[in-house]
Amino acid sequence: MSTQAAGPLVVGVDSSTQSAKVLVVDAATGRVVARGQAPHVVTGGTAADGSDLGGAGKESDPEQWWSALGAALDQCGDAARQAAAVSVAGQQHGLVTLDASGRPVRPALLWNDVRSAPQHRRLLAEHGGPGAWARRVGSVPLPAFTVTKWAWLRENEPAAADATAAVRLPHDYLTARIGGEAVTDRGDASGTGWWSPADEAYDAEILGHIGLDPKALPRVALPGEAVGTVKGGELPLPHGALVATGTGDNMAAALGLGLRPGQPVLSLGTSGTVYAVSTRRPDGDPTGTVAGFADARGDWLPLACTLNCTLAVDRVAALLGLDREDVEPGGSAVMLPFLDGERTPDLPRASGLLHGLRHDTTRGQLLQAAYDGAVFALLQALDRIVDEDVPADAPLLLIGGGARGNAWRDTVRRLSGRPVVVPEARELVALGAAAQAAGLLLGEDPAAVARRWGTARGAEYPAVPCDTAARERLAETLAAGGPLLGA
Repeated sequence: MSTQAAGPLVVGVDSSTQSAKVLVVDAATGRVVARGQAPHVVTGGTAADGSDLGGAGKESDPEQWWSALGAALDQCGDAARQAAAVSVAGQQHGLVTLDASGRPVRPALLWNDVRSAPQHRRLLAEHGGPGAWARRVGSVPLPAFTVTKWAWLRENEPAAADATAAVRLPHDYLTARIGGEAVTDRGDASGTGWWSPADEAYDAEILGHIGLDPKALPRVALPGEAVGTVKGGELPLPHGALVATGTGDNMAAALGLGLRPGQPVLSLGTSGTVYAVSTRRPDGDPTGTVAGFADARGDWLPLACTLNCTLAVDRVAALLGLDREDVEPGGSAVMLPFLDGERTPDLPRASGLLHGLRHDTTRGQLLQAAYDGAVFALLQALDRIVDEDVPADAPLLLIGGGARGNAWRDTVRRLSGRPVVVPEARELVALGAAAQAAGLLLGEDPAAVARRWGTARGAEYPAVPCDTAARERLAETLAAGGPLLGA
């Protein structure tokens, strides 16, 4: 692509579960002048005794994130070498352990690694239960959260824990290697389970309980702060370019949309999420459904997340020998596609559940049931997330890879009863990181930058009547299936 630009160029990075994506963006107009992408490899890991984890483990080598970032930047050509600022957004919750030389002690435990379910239950019991945790750190720390992963490491791999001199989140690790300081931001820190939203600081008592030295953690930088400049020649970025704080992927997507308070978002990707920016600090949801995250600006981002979304439905389609769009209406089948355990609802040991088969049930109806099950939990959480003054018919901003699919979009409309807007802008996490870099460079609010870029504009789809019968079948199956789901 041409690198002719109206303003300075900035780089936004999305280091996700599956790949590194890079956008080079004109800071003045939001035009993407170059892009690159390189894959990540995720492995299952093994238990401390060498046995297979049965899908509970999800690991990735941080060194390959760095290699993939370099490869993605190389694809951007000269545009990346002209950038004046860079920001990295990364998958939340991942536990990166570094030795005294700054090298990974072991592969990172990713957000969708749920082997720490026993530690999750123990930590809740030891500190007053879910309600006390929600009040203290804004969220009930489920097995996805970093605090439970560190507790698992201490218990199952003590030698690795003892060798750890620094603990980082995925975006922290990349930011520091690019040339920034050892910092994190309030958004990503709020997903660890050891950061207090009331104090906007690490919780020393929790860190002491899990045996983690606060000195091993990065400083929490302020929103809009520059945390260094690009050093060395490992990456095709210009020496001296500004490095922004970066943030977690969901916080970056909110920036990328330029979200104002009360605009609900449903993201359909490897995970499914629903969230909205709020100016009020969340009280903490003792059920664990809603995580009381901070955003990357100074407000809040209450969010619910499911582990099983597009990948789970695609797997069901493959098992049925169907294309992902080959859905059929009707039928009584109900599917809860919890193929990798689940976070919302909190069922880390669950597997998929199918109920209500009849002789006349078709493959297409089964596939539609998988879509319904994947969307259902997110919509249940929606009412807990949006502020009371948000109208019931407020449009849902639908993002992520699934937003481009007719079956996903129609399922969300049918089960929510809300109109849907699908923004034209893609790669919103990387775009949000670019907006953060542009905001740093230009001295502007990054969300206002994204609104100036017009990132939330897109196709509008009207509301359809809510399929309350389908939602009731799903709710009844979930309630009755507790023993089979490991509840």
